[in-house]
Amino acid sequence: MQRMMVLMRPGEEGQLSRFAGELWHDTYDSLLGQAQVDYMMQTVQSEENIRRQIREENYIYFFLFFEGARAGYCALKPEEEKMFLSKLYLSEKFRGRGLGQRALREVAESARRLGLKSVYLTVNRHNARAIRAYERFGFKRASCAVTDIGGGFVMDDYIYEYVLPQA
Repeated sequence: MQRMMVLMRPGEEGQLSRFAGELWHDTYDSLLGQAQVDYMMQTVQSEENIRRQIREENYIYFFLFFEGARAGYCALKPEEEKMFLSKLYLSEKFRGRGLGQRALREVAESARRLGLKSVYLTVNRHNARAIRAYERFGFKRASCAVTDIGGGFVMDDYIYEYVLPQA
């Protein structure tokens, strides 16, 4: 099976930021409003912030492909015992094809190869489609968090965790 997660290369941060903007507006404008999405793009997914996350915070970004087309992206951050799945977004035209579940399997396998115990993520409490996908994979709701992100905005999230099966 062809690998769908392809490591983002140096110099592709601008491409990723523009692509992320399309996906974030598609995903969140109806949940959070365009103003908050614009703010989050500037503070989290700008070209410079992506570059800083990679350089200073140990983030790893991947483009997701399906049949040769760029279908989405994800960002991982290995931590001491867990993998943080920071971002997983699919273009609307690629949803419903099992790509999210396939990407989650690759993320879990990456964590397993690193000897980590689990994968965790945050998901907006009102993002029912993503919550269903994570729960279908086996993620369990661990807690919730409301985080002030500045600019008068908050993130109202559930925290989910997938404990890796022991070999």
